[in-house]
Amino acid sequence: MPEAVLVSALRTPVGTAVKGTLRDTTAFVLAHHIVAAAAATDGLDPDAVDDVILGEGLYGGGVVARHAALTVGLTAVPGLAHNRHCAAGLAAVQSAAGSIRAGMDELVIAGGVNSASTSPKQRFRVDGEWVEPWSPPTHPDRPDAPNLDMSITVGWNTAVRAGLSRVDMDAWALRSHQNAIRAIDEGRFDAELVPIDTPHGLFSVDEHPRRSTSLEKLASLKPLHPEIDGFSITAGNAGGANDGAAALVVASDRLGLPALAVVRSWASIGADPAETGLTPVKVIPKALARAGLSTSDVDLFEINEAFAAVPVAAVKLLGLDPDRVNVNGSGCSLGHPVAATGARMLVTLVHELRRRGGGIGVAAMCAGGGMGSATVIEVAAP
Repeated sequence: MPEAVLVSALRTPVGTAVKGTLRDTTAFVLAHHIVAAAAATDGLDPDAVDDVILGEGLYGGGVVARHAALTVGLTAVPGLAHNRHCAAGLAAVQSAAGSIRAGMDELVIAGGVNSASTSPKQRFRVDGEWVEPWSPPTHPDRPDAPNLDMSITVGWNTAVRAGLSRVDMDAWALRSHQNAIRAIDEGRFDAELVPIDTPHGLFSVDEHPRRSTSLEKLASLKPLHPEIDGFSITAGNAGGANDGAAALVVASDRLGLPALAVVRSWASIGADPAETGLTPVKVIPKALARAGLSTSDVDLFEINEAFAAVPVAAVKLLGLDPDRVNVNGSGCSLGHPVAATGARMLVTLVHELRRRGGGIGVAAMCAGGGMGSATVIEVAAP
């Protein structure tokens, strides 16, 4: 059985939705840009690409991946839209790796794209009134897990079940911003970023991390549901609304292309929607077991900060070393471009492991509707 290897890992900078530099850049343009960059990988023959698989969400039909393939000249390449809510970009890479290991494909461009700024879900004004179009629910609505309020369904429920305080989550959010700013200043993202021209100028640096944030500022933010006694979720310890795209070239090792990493294993699970934020706790061991590994074998974790409660709970309940988790920031700082986040995490994980000389990495996340997903990769020492 062939191995699935990653031969390229790229992403756009992440923009802040509505007010940021990508506010007028559609998901289609983002997809065209990142797929073109992936197809231009050194040594890659574009005519050999078997498929383009992109995670997407809230675009009302169509296949952004096929649109991108046609736009960048990959006319003979089909496209596949993947939607596993927050884990859509991660699922796209998993599907590509599975097809390659099964011998069905040899070369696939996989990733995710998200434009919260231009999604049909975005609110707009009609005759001076705010209107929010219908949004597809992640699960059947119920009071303890509302399908359109993740601050309760994911953030608050996770904090309560894992026994997390507001201080725990605010401290993690601050750490996230500090790690992201340090990564930007030290050039840790340089190898993975593909700048993009926008109507507002060249966009080349993640804009969501805040240099000026502090524990005092985070503590001053009002809870999102003050009517709920003790509610501890705020805009500061939650992931952002963001725009961005990421793509990885997934190939059979039999092609002989220089590999950045090997995809060792992956897993996805379902849980009660009220326990969505705890799914990384369950899916990380499952994915590692499929590779014959345990958490002690892992050098770096990326656990998405849809809310700070999610990685804090995972660290606490799995006994992880926090210094190996989200070392370059995550959703609270870099932002959460939903359908692209899983792919963005893998891109950053690949390059950070290479910077550190190799090792085992795990990218894990919860996803709307009580889902969780994780992917295990291995980067060889230079």
